Amino acid sequence: MNRRSGKDSKEKILDAALKVFSEYGYKGASIRMIANTAQISIGGLYLYFRNKEDLYMTLMKKRFKYLVDMIREAIQDINDPVEAITTFIKVHLEYVKSHKELIITHGREHGFTFGIEMKRKFFEEQRSILEHIIHKGIDSGSFDQCNAQETARIIIGTIRGFFLSIVVDPDNLFSPEECSKFILSGLLRRGQKNGIINN
Repeated sequence: MNRRSGKDSKEKILDAALKVFSEYGYKGASIRMIANTAQISIGGLYLYFRNKEDLYMTLMKKRFKYLVDMIREAIQDINDPVEAITTFIKVHLEYVKSHKELIITHGREHGFTFGIEMKRKFFEEQRSILEHIIHKGIDSGSFDQCNAQETARIIIGTIRGFFLSIVVDPDNLFSPEECSKFILSGLLRRGQKNGIINN
């Protein structure tokens, strides 16, 4: 098996695992179901993953990396820090909505402490991106002086709350637009608040 076909097979298995875990949950999913969905033999699946837990953890790492890459790509050409913050929030919340089945499964079956180091690394990367945007906003005069590190933590905490709400209170979710308005009302300089917050 060449390296390219091996990578393709692994990606095919992970795509199948996403579908199966989302539909049946971790407990309800089996290696056989995932192998069948990927149209690969069970033995072939075990060439890439030791067991169901290894496959699940690999999938979660892939999803976190995908979201980080998606955020970086979405904001890379945005020079306006206000637009960058708004995009950062919107991409996160829309991602959560579009993958809610997997997030619900993860939260209910594993709890939010499962894979804690992987999650810490993910949120550290997100805070770093936010701090950069906030510093840029302060330097450009768009944002009031503030503690960029603390402000980034507050925004990440709000987004984490959205993740939690998907699991425990899905009927009480807030919109990306209102979330952005609320956060920007604390960041923007006085002279700029009316024009942007009221849009």
